Amino acid sequence: MTVSDSALQRPSPNWDDYRYVRAVAETKSLAGAATALGVNHSTVFRRINAVEEMLGARLFERGRSGYALTAAGEEMVALAGRMAEDISGFERRVAGRDVKPSGELRVTTNDSIMAHLAMPVFTSFLTSFPDIRLDVVVSNLPLNLSKRDADIAIRATSAPPDTLVGRRVCTIAWAIYGPERLKGAELTDLFAERWIATGEGLSNIPPARWVEREVPNERIVLRLNTILGVAEALRAGFGVGLLPCYIGDTLPLPRLSEPLPGVGAGLWLLTHPDLKHSAKVRVFMDHGWDALTKLRPLLEGTGEA
Repeated sequence: MTVSDSALQRPSPNWDDYRYVRAVAETKSLAGAATALGVNHSTVFRRINAVEEMLGARLFERGRSGYALTAAGEEMVALAGRMAEDISGFERRVAGRDVKPSGELRVTTNDSIMAHLAMPVFTSFLTSFPDIRLDVVVSNLPLNLSKRDADIAIRATSAPPDTLVGRRVCTIAWAIYGPERLKGAELTDLFAERWIATGEGLSNIPPARWVEREVPNERIVLRLNTILGVAEALRAGFGVGLLPCYIGDTLPLPRLSEPLPGVGAGLWLLTHPDLKHSAKVRVFMDHGWDALTKLRPLLEGTGEA
């Protein structure tokens, strides 16, 4: 047998092998990769050893700081990334060719929109389209629609990604809310009160930047990493804070200011361009836009929907 014949008979890594190598590279540990892939630590260990033996090359250097890629490993991870993009693109294009609104549709939104806006939209949609099953992912992190983490996003943003297409419902208004005793107080008097603000993870949203800019830091006595947490603290009568009007105006709290200019973000329905012609995506985008536009007075802080 010649060397070339032997090389031809050597087994080649499959897609799962590439996934395992990429997961270890991203997490720099077997345990992290196991968590990301939903398998046991020992499974990852065996798969990495098997791939290295199959290729006849080390893909990782094991050290105190974790698993570091070798030159061969870097090349394999780069190839895995290109393969993942190709597979995701193929899945999007196939999903975008359906002609009947049926099957599973994955929608993502954040917790505050889910709790105060989205559920009636979802239930009315399922009533109108009984052949569709919704898989709703509630996350305050922006899921990657290019990788099919979700098919549609209901998202509050001032600048939707250029890679997505969609429809803008309106601007979400924000105002100051607090105890009844402060109703009618001047804004300067409110700055002397105890303030509740958003914390880590939400520091870059316009309302958080407004608080950091306008409210003395020593008056911010409580921070929470969700808008729903801020709402609960305000409901308990603890202090003063900002809320989107669609939440604040439904609570037993007085609004202490008019909607603040330049603070609100747009409410968008977004999807990937490859999916916009999908029947189930199209009907959800239309239904969601119709349902949410009926709530514009509440969303814009001009009155009840």
